[in-house]
Amino acid sequence: MENKNDTPHDVLLISSEKRQEHSKVEVTTQPVAANKTDLPSPQKYSRYCFSPLTRSIADCCHGGAKMAALAYSLGKREINQYFSVKNAKLLAVGAVVLLAVCHAVSRHYGGGDSCEWLLSSGRLLGENVWQPYGCMMHRYKSSEAKTCLKDKHVAFIGDSRIRQLFYSFLKVINPHVKEEGKKHENILVEDASASLKVEFLWHPEVNNSMKQSLKSWTEDSTSKPDIILLGAALWSIKIHNGSNEALAQYKANITGVVPLLEKLAETSDVYWILQDPVYEDLLDDSRKMITNQNVEAYNSAVVSILNSNLRNAKAKVKIISASRTVAEESVAESVDGLHLPESTRDITAMILINSYCNKIVKPIDGSCCLPHPYLTLLQKLVACFFAASIIGFVIISFISRNHRKKNKGSTDVECGEEKKPASAVPAASSLEILFQSLCKLALIMAYFYLCDRANIFMKENKFYTHSTFFIPLIYILVLGIFYCENVKETKLLNREQTDEWKGWMQLVILIYHISGASTFLPVYMHIRVLVAAYLFQTGYGHFSFFWLKGDFGIYRICQVLFRLNFLVMVLCLVMNRPYQFYYFVPLVTFWFCIIYVTLGLWPQVIQKKTNGNCIWHIGLISKLLFMLLCICFLAYSQGAFENIFSIWPVSTLFELQGGVHEWWFRWKLDRFAVLHGMLFAFLYLALQKCHVLSEGREEPLFPYKVSNCLLFISVVSFLTYSIWASSCKTKTECNELHPFISVVQILAFVLIRNIPGYARSVYSSFFAWFGKISLELFICQYHIWLAADTKGILVLIPGNPMLNIIVSTFIFVCIAHEISQITNDLAQIAIPKDVPSLLKRLLGFVVLLFGILLLTAQEQ
Repeated sequence: MENKNDTPHDVLLISSEKRQEHSKVEVTTQPVAANKTDLPSPQKYSRYCFSPLTRSIADCCHGGAKMAALAYSLGKREINQYFSVKNAKLLAVGAVVLLAVCHAVSRHYGGGDSCEWLLSSGRLLGENVWQPYGCMMHRYKSSEAKTCLKDKHVAFIGDSRIRQLFYSFLKVINPHVKEEGKKHENILVEDASASLKVEFLWHPEVNNSMKQSLKSWTEDSTSKPDIILLGAALWSIKIHNGSNEALAQYKANITGVVPLLEKLAETSDVYWILQDPVYEDLLDDSRKMITNQNVEAYNSAVVSILNSNLRNAKAKVKIISASRTVAEESVAESVDGLHLPESTRDITAMILINSYCNKIVKPIDGSCCLPHPYLTLLQKLVACFFAASIIGFVIISFISRNHRKKNKGSTDVECGEEKKPASAVPAASSLEILFQSLCKLALIMAYFYLCDRANIFMKENKFYTHSTFFIPLIYILVLGIFYCENVKETKLLNREQTDEWKGWMQLVILIYHISGASTFLPVYMHIRVLVAAYLFQTGYGHFSFFWLKGDFGIYRICQVLFRLNFLVMVLCLVMNRPYQFYYFVPLVTFWFCIIYVTLGLWPQVIQKKTNGNCIWHIGLISKLLFMLLCICFLAYSQGAFENIFSIWPVSTLFELQGGVHEWWFRWKLDRFAVLHGMLFAFLYLALQKCHVLSEGREEPLFPYKVSNCLLFISVVSFLTYSIWASSCKTKTECNELHPFISVVQILAFVLIRNIPGYARSVYSSFFAWFGKISLELFICQYHIWLAADTKGILVLIPGNPMLNIIVSTFIFVCIAHEISQITNDLAQIAIPKDVPSLLKRLLGFVVLLFGILLLTAQEQ
């Protein structure tokens, strides 16, 4: 809560309406010595101890400890002085320009694209998870594979290794397929449901037999396969005992079939798979001549012949060499040293399917071989608008600069004083701020598009390990403790504390997303509590404001809705994504409207009315009970819920992938969290009004015995929930109970954080800083920190995951902070306090919104 003259803190993720944006990341407010080189004596250290941590050290120690405490405080001050937000943003801009140029040059002159990366290189992350270099590989389900390969003919040509790959490919289409074909014979499998034909042709050597099969396809286009994969060499090595003459004959035979492969590649996808290594120690005596040295010689022959042919630059017979890297990791697990484990073959089959199907299915988490998305009409119009904004900013800046020069005060020669200009502030200052903000936003949106839509920067799949989640978690916890400061006021859930709460929760959620920790159920359940806690703050903050201020005016509504939705609305247009895609903003917006309607409709119940007549409390409780009944009705009547939110134009805001099921799931999961926050705010304000609470500095919230009892119950409740979350069996089971019990851990945390006076008197300015931009952090992560709409990770610096995370995080945070400032500036301009002007702008916005909805419907 705030002081009586202050506005209570707003809902989760919303910046304060009157927040001042500083140019430095200041975490301390006390002064330092005027001369940096003149350190104060130890006796005067207390003037310079900015945090409770340093002050407690200095109070109990002497001499060296005092100087250490002083050095700690001055060191923080020096960091804040030289590393300002403005300088950080300039550094981020330079990094973005440099990285964009490097990636563009590398793509243009390096000749590499995501298809070549998929087929040629990558690394094994563990647990049979393959990560291609620079792009994301989608794991196809049976239904997706059948959709892609419908009415297709696929042919595998080669030896027993190719036959194994043939069966791995079939198992993607139908997991129940068994390896029942006879050895050294052709195999044909047809899937009537997809009109799909997959065949294996036994040609263990590159000879005339293989050449005749290829030639027959070039002469008869009706029987020609859509996908051809072939590879052979080991039988040539075995039969001819690895002789040089056999290698020379192999080269001649390859040269003979290359023209046929090139002709087939004009209308079909032709792949040549290089030979995987063998495990020589396990080979039997009849295969001892198949050495990795011989295998490498045959592979080099194929690569040199295919790459030396100039016509292949157009025909593109694709070489699959990534399978060799996969095999190197697992060939030791081979039964006979020659044939690879099933998991390795499955990876190679998935590489093949990604290479062919990604351009057809266009999976979100499969960026390899994915074509550049086309620009919609809305995207083109938005691009034109931003281009006009940049031009307008340049013109306005030029006019304004000339105006300032003309009005610049001249120096009086006689008295040496500067004459004041007739007009100190240019009339176009607000217009200049508008165009400046739009210009910045245009450049930022261009970076968003380059990161997640254009094929400039790389992307990689997520892969969860405990270390990738818990090590960063410990690291930010240490940083948060380092920046520990005194609060301005010690009331429960004061401004600094709620900003801190939002900040550390947002950082934990970011680590959760980038590490892919959703696969680990205990972490998933605790993150669900953090999301519920955000909504809890939504109910708490808005209820407190309306209850104390009674301000239900349209200006307040527009301010909140603008700050919540501005960035998301822009991203919907720029990134061509539906509003519900950024699910949390629709969720918070919906609940704000519900809170407003519940408290704002007649009879309006606010604190001033209850001061004279307690009967108003019954009216408020009745409203909250009616709200609870509505929530329960919708929660247990999915049909009614979907009918309400499927009505146009409401459906356009809540539909995702053609339905409102995702919205139903998100809404139902935390349906009571906002109501819990409202009830807690009501109870707290009632206790505060009755002077039951002791909110002085260093004082416990309740009498000592009550405080200790509540603190013990809170700790036990907090740990009990964590134990339950760790013992959950499935997400479905946990999600069913989550709406009812998440409030236990939320309330336990609030009490643990606020009952002890010493805990309530301090806060982490590090976490609070991030809390002030938590909305922007949550939304921006979708496209400029994560990738492929949160399914992957953005790669700015390939080959060094740690450095890549550091650089991308730095740029991401700077952009989020700048967007927060832009939103604040535009909110002051777009939302006037004059009601008639505001209504006119609202009407214009409604017309614009309907126009956008109509254009979207027409494009679809």
